[in-house]
Amino acid sequence: MSIILTKMLFKIEQHIPFESKTNAEISKSTVGWQLDHALKVINSVSAQAINSDPGSYKSSFSFMRIALFKLGFFPRGKARAPKAVRPPEIIVEAEILKQLQTARTYINKLEILPENAYFNHPMFGMLNKKQTLRFLEIHTNHHLKIIRDILKS
Repeated sequence: MSIILTKMLFKIEQHIPFESKTNAEISKSTVGWQLDHALKVINSVSAQAINSDPGSYKSSFSFMRIALFKLGFFPRGKARAPKAVRPPEIIVEAEILKQLQTARTYINKLEILPENAYFNHPMFGMLNKKQTLRFLEIHTNHHLKIIRDILKS
């Protein structure tokens, strides 16, 4: 089991009571939006990797992927969330909890996938299992940092 992602899911759960908090200087979105989006990404990416055909995986070079994965963070405000992983207008705590449970199940399933199970990222190309886990760690941490900054104010 990915210990890092498991810890991040625990942090997500701890922030649910603050889902309505916001700080326009940090983000236009609420803490709930950040939580919902992070979970949607984990679940969507995981489902794609789980349903991938490892025999179809093709390694590719992406300078952007190599640089950002090495740095371990994504810069703020540079990318827009694809429609499929954008939260709804109204964030519902019960939905966040449901997504959290799904994410925990998916993280366990990711661990036992073949090394060439993959997720096809629009900018980074095909990410094998190890790269997919790294992407999820960096992406989830990116949103946890935004949440921390919102709550600091």
